[in-house]
Parts: sequence; C-alpha cells; structure tokens
Amino acid sequence: MTTFNDIDRKAINTIRCLSADGVAKANSGHPGAPMGLAPLAHVIFNNFLNFNPKNPNWFNRDRFVLSNGHGVMLHYVLLHLFGYDSMKMDDLKQFRQLGSRSPGHPEAETDGIEVTTGPLGQGIANAVGLAIAQANIAATFNKPGFAVSDNFTYSIFGDGCMMEGVASEAMSLAGHLQLGNLISFYDDNHITIDGDINVAFTENVLARLEAYGWHTIWVEDGDNDLEGIAKAIEEAKKVTDKPSCIKITTTIGFGSKLAGTHSVHGAPLKADDIAQLKEQFGLDPTKSFDVEQDVYDLYHAKAAKGASAEESWNDLFSKYSAEYPELATELQRRIKGELPQGWEKHLPTYTPADPAIASRKLSEILIGKVFDALPELIGGSADLTGSNLTRYSKSVDFQPPSTGLGDYSGRYIRYGVREHGMGAIMNGISAYGGFIPYSGTFLNFVSYAAGAVRLSALSEHQVIWVATHDSIGLGEDGPTHQPIETLAHFRALPNMQVWRPADGNETSAAYYKSLTNKHTPSIIALSRQNLPQLEGSSIEKASKGGYTLVEVENAQVIIVATGSEVGIAVDAAKVLAEQNIKANIVSLPDWFTFDQQSEEYKLSVLPDNIPILSVEVMTTNGWQKYSHQQFGINRFGASGPAPEVYKFFEFTPEGIAKRAAATIEFYKGTPVRSPLKTAF
Repeated sequence: MTTFNDIDRKAINTIRCLSADGVAKANSGHPGAPMGLAPLAHVIFNNFLNFNPKNPNWFNRDRFVLSNGHGVMLHYVLLHLFGYDSMKMDDLKQFRQLGSRSPGHPEAETDGIEVTTGPLGQGIANAVGLAIAQANIAATFNKPGFAVSDNFTYSIFGDGCMMEGVASEAMSLAGHLQLGNLISFYDDNHITIDGDINVAFTENVLARLEAYGWHTIWVEDGDNDLEGIAKAIEEAKKVTDKPSCIKITTTIGFGSKLAGTHSVHGAPLKADDIAQLKEQFGLDPTKSFDVEQDVYDLYHAKAAKGASAEESWNDLFSKYSAEYPELATELQRRIKGELPQGWEKHLPTYTPADPAIASRKLSEILIGKVFDALPELIGGSADLTGSNLTRYSKSVDFQPPSTGLGDYSGRYIRYGVREHGMGAIMNGISAYGGFIPYSGTFLNFVSYAAGAVRLSALSEHQVIWVATHDSIGLGEDGPTHQPIETLAHFRALPNMQVWRPADGNETSAAYYKSLTNKHTPSIIALSRQNLPQLEGSSIEKASKGGYTLVEVENAQVIIVATGSEVGIAVDAAKVLAEQNIKANIVSLPDWFTFDQQSEEYKLSVLPDNIPILSVEVMTTNGWQKYSHQQFGINRFGASGPAPEVYKFFEFTPEGIAKRAAATIEFYKGTPVRSPLKTAF
C-alpha cells in the first residue's frame, strides 16, 4: 500500500500556493480547481505516472490530459516542479502573457502538454483517442516478453465536461470498447461559473458511467485522503476490461477564504487571502513563487525514476529489435511520422476514357489501394460506413476481442452516431503518434463536430474527414442534409484543408496532400452522384489547390468551380463557344493549398484583365477572394432527384453560360484587376 508523510503534504500545499501566485500575478485565471485538485495531481504524478521530463516525447510514457483545461495552472506547476525545461519559474510568472509558454489554457506546443484543451469535454474525448491508439499499438507490436507499449492514459474532468455532449459520446464509446488502459478522475467539487451545480446538473455521474460500461470508484475526501486516492488508482489499474472513473470529491479553492464557492472558480485570490493561505499551510506569506528545496528534491527523485524507466524501455526495445527487426523498424518509422517509401505509387490515376464515378466511390477505391501500404491509417465512420464507403474490404474492426466483432489490432472504428466524439477521438489518436486517423460522415454533419475540427486545426492534428454527400447533389434527403454554409465555415478556419475534388485525379491529389501535410487537418468533400473524368486534370496539377483545366487563346471569361460543378462548367464553355464566347475553366479544389502557392503561379491561374465567375452549389460567401461575380446558393436546398434540383437552381451548362455572358457584359470596357490583388 502506498503511504504518505509530511513532505507529500508540503508538496501539495506548495502546488496550491504556486497556483494562487501564478493566477494572482496574471490577474487572470482559475485558481480554484488547481487548489482543490492538488492532492489528486500529486498522487497521480508522483506515485503513478510514468514520464521523463528530460524527454517529454518518450513514446511509452503515460499520457495525462487535463480536460477541465481552465485549471491549467495546476499542470504548469507540476511541469515546473518535476523539471520540464518547457516550464521554468519565469514561465509560471508569465502565465497568460503574450508569447509565453504558459497560455491561458493547455496548448500542446508546450512540452508536457499532450493535447490542447479548454473547450470543456474535448480533453476527456481526446483521452479516449489516446487510449484507443495505445491499445492498437500494443495489439500490433507487443510480443510475449516484449511489452513495448503498455502505457496508461490518465485524465481529469469536471462537471462542465460531463455536461458537454462530446464527453458523453466519447465515454459511451470507451465503455463499449472496454478500454482498460484509460483511468479518469471526476473532480466532484459541485461548482461551475453559475454557482452550485444543483441549479443545472443533478444526475448521478457514476451511475451514468456504469451504464456506459465503466468501472467506478468514489474517494469521498479528495482534500486529504491521499491513501484512498492511491488505493483507488491501484484498483483501477487492475481492471483491464473496462475504463475506470474515480470520483474525487474536492473543495474548490481549498484553503482560501472563498473555498467551496463559485467566487474562487475564475478570479484571482486577493493578497490577504493568499497570505492567510500560506500561513495555514506553514509557508512564508511574504514570499511569492517560492519552492523549498525538499519539495524540489521529492519531485526530482520521481523525475529520475522516469528517466530510469525510459532507459529500461530502451534496453527492452533493443532486445525487441534483435528478435523482431521488421516490427521494430516499422514502429520506429511510425513514431518518427515518416511515410513508407513509394506509398504514393498506389494512388490511382484516371483518363477521360474511364467511366464517371461518384467521388465518394473514388475515395473508397483509393483507400483500398493505399490501406495496406500505409499501416498508420486507422479509419472509421459515424454509422455511415455503407454511405461514406470508408471501410477497406479486408479491414478488421477495432473491437474488444471478447465481442467476437474484431480485435484491438483492427484499423476500422465503428464510432456510432457520434460525430463530435469521433472528431475529438481522432484528435487524441493523432496526438498519440504513429497514426493518421480518418473517418466519415455526411459533409453537413461535420458541423456537429465543429468544436473538435477547430481544435484539430489549432493543434495541427493530421486528421482526415471523409465528408460525403457534399451538396444538393444528394437529392431526395433535402435541405436538412444538403450543406450550404458548411464549406464556407470550415474554409474560414486557419490551418484547414477543405478539398472538393472534381474527378478521380483530384481525389487522389486531395488524399496525397492530406497524407503528406503532417500539421494540417483535412476535410475532403465528396459527391454522391457520378462525376466524369476530366480532360486535363492530374494529381500534380490538382496538388497545387487550383489550376487551369481548360485554356483557350484570348479568353473573355474565366469560370472557376469546385467538385461536381467543374464538369458542368466544362460543358458550359462548350455552350459559350457556340455563341462565339471564349472561356477558360479553372478548378479550385482547395483554397488553403492554392493560397500557399507563389503569387506568380496564382496570378497565372486567376490573372488581370479578365472577369472571373465562380460556380459552386453552396453559399457564395468567401468566393469574392477568387472571383468578380459569384453563382451559388444563398438559401437552403430542396428535396428531389438530384438532376431536377440542379436544374431548379440553374446549375446546368446553360445556366452557367448565361451568367458567364452576363459577367462579360457587366465588365465590358472596365479595367479588371485580379481579385487576388489587394491593398494589403
């Protein structure tokens, strides 16, 4: 049994006071949760978590996620005390300051922070993804006597996280998947910003999690019962067929005059409160940011054990490499994030002689071609596998072996109808390392996951959304399913590829860029209806995000389009030719990638002195950057057979030609600058 003494309590009180000092100096932040959670955090980090501060990226480290990220001062203090180079004392003093390594919520760019959290519920869902990733790595690479992957994922979450739907989605799936490598802690402090949770949240959280299939424990005195916390974690680690949740009843702002109230949740403590806090804990009230040497010594001894644990793992891996050289080489490649040489040769290419195929089907064909060549790919769908076409025919499902539905080495995840949870879980899988996760749903329903998608972009997670049924072309399901604003929303995100390929070569280009851009997530919008293979398209051209597909001498207008409208625009150019009007056709499958090209190249595609008409069956918002006139849909769609809906909105060769001719007429005799040219 783990025992504790006075130095442990002194260390805990040091955490509390450092947290209060950091928030007070910033005059901004959340001191309450760090002060209440200090005993739990001390026990987790000092007694259970395997990590090496001198190598924060050691692959077999335990992962820790603070889902209630507003309490991040707690995490920063721990990183400092254990000796992470990323968190010196001066960094604690720069909490929430511009350019500091201690921003207001956890950001993964700081060593020791696994995932970016803050929006509540995201972190615990990320933790599910981390646990899935570890289970798959272990099932794939571990051999008898060689547990090269055996780490746990630990996560703290609060009442606010449990009120968010994303947590429910992810934790429900974790229970089904029997993720015994996931141990979470519910900070039961009964306080949110609005006050006591009895105003809005009175459910039995443990009963809810038990219904999900979790193992649960309750430590009733989280303020003082260190032995009880340790005993609970020891018990949780022995339960291998269920994720565990340990409810820790704590006092928010423990030690403060305002302890147990919402007043200590999100505001700095006053100077006299901090002074009395230090006095009652036996610390010097005249000193700020003070750590006595015996506290440093305690935590540095733990850090040394972590370094030793990594050395032991390195020795184990050396022996593993001798016994299983191919597996060892493969795991090292994946840890480095390097793609196998020659994988791109598996990307399919097409000619106009090939049949018209829906781009969702083109995506399925591509996945089938590259799946074996890219073992890091791990796929899934939000209960739309047969529609998204995301499952390789030879895939094994990621399932608990006891179910008979698959095993943990499987690379296809049945997420169920849980788009938001799916997105956040993919972020966790990506953060673990060694994987490129992709998953499918209808484009319109990626909006359900907007919070997770935003964090993908912010955190630079390489995740891929296979977003099918991308327009009014889905037809009869009507406006509830037909995306109008969706692409504009996600195109507005910084660091987000949003591909809408027009044919097979462009689909291959979309995947090529998504698989090779390690720090940018992707949404690949794919059609339900068949699309022709276009003359002039290629993977190389489309990989620039935009290119001239049809070029004629002395063109009078450029029609720029994406996806299913590109083929229609090509036919519109033929209608215009019959009227002695010359038109160039530009395909612009991804704005983000096009924007990264040189100014010279971009202006060669969208030059001066020629009016440009954009065509897309979505909102026209955003197209002003690339065109002078916009033809789109600024209302909701309509239910009916796809060809009739396209005709209703005049997205036909004749409808596009009519607007192209009007664009020429409107700009006749007027100097026309490329829309790419701006004052700044």
